[in-house]
Amino acid sequence: MTTSPGPSPSPGSAWLPPEQFAETLPKATVFGSVFFTDERDHPLHLRAVYSSTHPWQWPGGTTEAGERPWRTAVRECEEETGIVVSGPPRLLAAVFGLPGAPWPYATAGYVFDGGRLTDQQIKEIRLAPEEHDEYRVRPLPQWRPLMPARDFDRLRRVMEARRTGRAAYIGAWDWED
Repeated sequence: MTTSPGPSPSPGSAWLPPEQFAETLPKATVFGSVFFTDERDHPLHLRAVYSSTHPWQWPGGTTEAGERPWRTAVRECEEETGIVVSGPPRLLAAVFGLPGAPWPYATAGYVFDGGRLTDQQIKEIRLAPEEHDEYRVRPLPQWRPLMPARDFDRLRRVMEARRTGRAAYIGAWDWED
């Protein structure tokens, strides 16, 4: 008996070949990012030059072909800040968003713990000017007025995940507000 990864066929229908079945599935982009705080547990964010809707972000980005999310997070962090992150990876959150008008694909992401940076490490951050023009480290409440509510909620939940050691699932970080 030959099986296909597709759903069980209904009476009178046939299995789809894997290539055809794959075309019926939702598509998603994948990202990896790194969450840092200073030694006082104040979160670090980078201000993106390309997004007025979500200006404050963590170092990270979209995976490249054949790349896994942890490797993406490490690569993007070094490109965007000059910080070299070593493992092992510690997952703080899985983030999922449905597609919307600004982007036709779902988004699945992984937020990894980069640890606590010293004041000296923060001073040595080298931004990639084509992506970010500023970084800030602030206590959690001071981030609330600087970002959309769902971004602040994601930040709050990632900080809670770090504190408790239990990864967060953020399943409604959709493209549509």
